[in-house]
Amino acid sequence: MKKLFVVMSSVIMMAALPAWALDLQEARTQGLVGETRAGYVARISGGAEVSALVSDVNLKRREEYERISGENGQPVDIVAKIAAEKIITGLPAGAKYKDAKGKWVAR
Repeated sequence: MKKLFVVMSSVIMMAALPAWALDLQEARTQGLVGETRAGYVARISGGAEVSALVSDVNLKRREEYERISGENGQPVDIVAKIAAEKIITGLPAGAKYKDAKGKWVAR
């Protein structure tokens, strides 16, 4: 239970990284990107700028998931899925995410 708490705390802190949060928030607001259940962001529409943002965000998330995984002995994919649940439940109204059937829906 303690490990789960540490993982969840780290994930919440990671989700608030200011280096890219504003750009990510803007992309979410415009419906250009959405959250996946795998813990990563995906491009819904837009061009190269959106694709670059998605790549940057996902790279940073992967690095953080790997760090948390190493600290807690949890597989990276489990850490990412736990993060996805927290990120999706914390999305603002109107932000998009993939539901269990893989369809884009708005929060």
